[in-house]
Amino acid sequence: MSFSPELIGAVPENAVRFLGHAPHRHDQPHLVHLVIGQGVLTLGDREVTMEPRSCVWLAAGVLHGLRLSGRAIALGPVLAEHVTPEDKVEVLGVVPAIHDLMLARMAAAPRTPEQLDRFTHALEEILLGLRREPFAVPNPRHPVARRVGERAMVSAEQLLELVGEEGVSVRQVQRLFLAETGMTFSRWRRRRRLGRAVRVMASGGSASTAARIVGYASSRALLRAMSAESGVPVSRLPQELMGPRGVSKIPAP
Repeated sequence: MSFSPELIGAVPENAVRFLGHAPHRHDQPHLVHLVIGQGVLTLGDREVTMEPRSCVWLAAGVLHGLRLSGRAIALGPVLAEHVTPEDKVEVLGVVPAIHDLMLARMAAAPRTPEQLDRFTHALEEILLGLRREPFAVPNPRHPVARRVGERAMVSAEQLLELVGEEGVSVRQVQRLFLAETGMTFSRWRRRRRLGRAVRVMASGGSASTAARIVGYASSRALLRAMSAESGVPVSRLPQELMGPRGVSKIPAP
């Protein structure tokens, strides 16, 4: 089922929110947020599958296109120049605070520049807070390792399955991660997942929601993993890991 052409074309300048768009670039950083439905974000020769409520943060100048399927709505606010991700592309997944803000923006329907700025500035504050990466890890520079790492953040597949499309061995990728990040692939992936879980909780999501999003069986399993990785007792995790504005105090290894 999809929206009728009459509804999609009711406001012609906003039809792109239902239909997606061909590859293009922006001169400023940009957020792609999928409100409902399914979508595929193309980034040159790569693709990122987007689920409902998820978002991807893009730096200025990144070539991207968006394919939407069926009953889908996507929003794409442009950001100030200084609100840029650490890497050119950062797959944020589901961030409850961003989704709530996007719904509020749709309901308020701001029209004037001043009204629009209120919502854009609120979004920029959330993103700048997320940029302080909890459980920080360096990203690998080698293109194969980077692609494997990006897929690892949106897939439950094991490393053997992740490297299948790259034509390299598991051992080669493990060596790349160790050489370029200083840690094994499994630990790198674990810290990235834990960092994402902290961001979800810091932006208003529960521990159970965060566990489900990052692939842990329960909130208890997630908190135990955070405690084991950080050395902070479970009872002190909210104070030690979150801190003001959800900023983690756990340094990179």
